[in-house]
Amino acid sequence: MSPVRVTGEAAIRHVVLDHPERRNQLDHATMQALADALEAADADPAVRCVVVAGHATVFAAGADLHEMAALDGPALAVHPRTRAWQRIFAIGVPLVAAVEGPALGGGCELVQACDVVIAGAGATFGQPEIGVGWLPGAGGTQRLPRSVGKATAMQLVLTGQPMTAERALAAGLVSEVVPAGEALARATAVAERIATLAPGAVRRAKAAVLAAFETPLAQGLEVERGHFQAQASSAERAEGIAAFLERRRARFDR
Repeated sequence: MSPVRVTGEAAIRHVVLDHPERRNQLDHATMQALADALEAADADPAVRCVVVAGHATVFAAGADLHEMAALDGPALAVHPRTRAWQRIFAIGVPLVAAVEGPALGGGCELVQACDVVIAGAGATFGQPEIGVGWLPGAGGTQRLPRSVGKATAMQLVLTGQPMTAERALAAGLVSEVVPAGEALARATAVAERIATLAPGAVRRAKAAVLAAFETPLAQGLEVERGHFQAQASSAERAEGIAAFLERRRARFDR
């Protein structure tokens, strides 16, 4: 049985971590299955948004330490799990995370790979790697400070202690906090909203926002300008403006 379950039809795809008995550990097999599922959704022109979810009691723990203990630095540099993380962060379709319970280590870094994060009230987020003599290695020292700021990121990374959903919301890691048990429903509703919008514009907007975290301001503005001008020549923009002026709903079909 695959550790990742894929469901959904047409515009919304659900990619669910599905081995809660192991706290949805991001072992080698899970990383490969997760990257495969997200790339398949990204390549499907019918898919306009993906919901990434875990179990009702746990989103995802970190890596399987039994597996990781066998990998030293050179082995990790060429291991498929390292490439799997790169594949996940390269996904162009919007990703909406539905988080219930702990999102720790790689689980927290998977949250950082998503574009919108809906957390149940009991969710927790943390980078506990320091407790086993290690440090985050899939963006936790780079993407996390860009989301929550240096002070909060340093506290999470250097103490290994998690933060609550409410604190994650205040810090900027989480988009919304909903009552426990309602994260998946709310994440699906957000995905459904995104799926009604112009898919080309949505992908360009995601890419432009991500550039803000990866480039200096002047270069980021050039990236934005390029997407803005390219979209100006699109059928989507023509349809969107026409629909607005004609007071009707836009039809954004591929």
